[in-house]
Amino acid sequence: MAHSRSPRRRRRPSTRTWIVVGLIAAGILVVSVLAVVGWVVTRGFYAAVATPPAHGTTVIAPEQSKATVALKTMGMDADAVTATEYLAAQPTAYWLTPEQDPIGTAGATVTSLLAQARTEKRTLAVVVYGLPERDCGNHSAGGLEEDDYRVWVKEIAAGIATGPDVRTIVILEPDSIALASDCGDIADRARTLQAAVGSLVAPHTWIYVDGGHSRWRSAAEMADLIRQIGVIDRVRGVALNVSNYQSSYDEFAFAHALSDALGGTHAIIDTSRNGAATAGATWCNPRGQRIGEPGGTFGDEVVDTNLWIKPPGESDGTCNGGPAAGVWWPDVAVELTQDVG
Repeated sequence: MAHSRSPRRRRRPSTRTWIVVGLIAAGILVVSVLAVVGWVVTRGFYAAVATPPAHGTTVIAPEQSKATVALKTMGMDADAVTATEYLAAQPTAYWLTPEQDPIGTAGATVTSLLAQARTEKRTLAVVVYGLPERDCGNHSAGGLEEDDYRVWVKEIAAGIATGPDVRTIVILEPDSIALASDCGDIADRARTLQAAVGSLVAPHTWIYVDGGHSRWRSAAEMADLIRQIGVIDRVRGVALNVSNYQSSYDEFAFAHALSDALGGTHAIIDTSRNGAATAGATWCNPRGQRIGEPGGTFGDEVVDTNLWIKPPGESDGTCNGGPAAGVWWPDVAVELTQDVG
């Protein structure tokens, strides 16, 4: 006859076991908190603590602009002088290039621009444009070698750091991301742009990286390229329509599509030459265009503001009768301002 067995009592977890479990839970909680803090320090800090440059923001009209220089150095007819004087007085971004502001001078240029912004109680907007192989050998070919580029950007960053009391908008390397797959150097550009952002990021500075425009790449394709570059969580957002001619309506919609794809990033839109918006896919000196809405005109929860990023009157390159990229073109200055009252 089989003997019945008394049921076994389940062993209760020991005090030591509960301590171990508690420590593991606490560790998981700490890691989660650190992850949240990390997000805040990156996007949370630079996108929320730094008040966005909402519509109404006014940037300086740089005293070193090519329009101002042209008035002093170029022989122009009366119409060209009138147009150039008007454009020289408009709030516009200043382009920092190694050709115009090389290593050893870029920091001083920024310091001078900051002094003007401080005196006028306005925002400073600069474009950093010196990436290695920046235009894949096209009309704006050039740029610095990678090591020199890092030195140059650090000089610019040091200059910006001298003005913590001045709001500064940095448009970092237009076309650099939208062109990356065409140039075949996504990894190189990612490494270089990551280093540049690391040097430039600061609480009083809003950085916008290249976001292309609505007629170049789809929002999904552009968002994928931006993610591959790996800086979107460390900057304010993307710059759209830089040096292009697409309508504000189309760029506004594109900004929202990109923001949705990138988890809520912000945007700034170049309206310097999109007043007619009839250029279509032509980007190099299309004729019949007009200046667009003045900077600081509009904005919403995604679009921080519009801004004249590309100075109207400067050539896009030696195409459609234009001089070299960036050179002042009096005839186009007249054309762009025909509707000015």
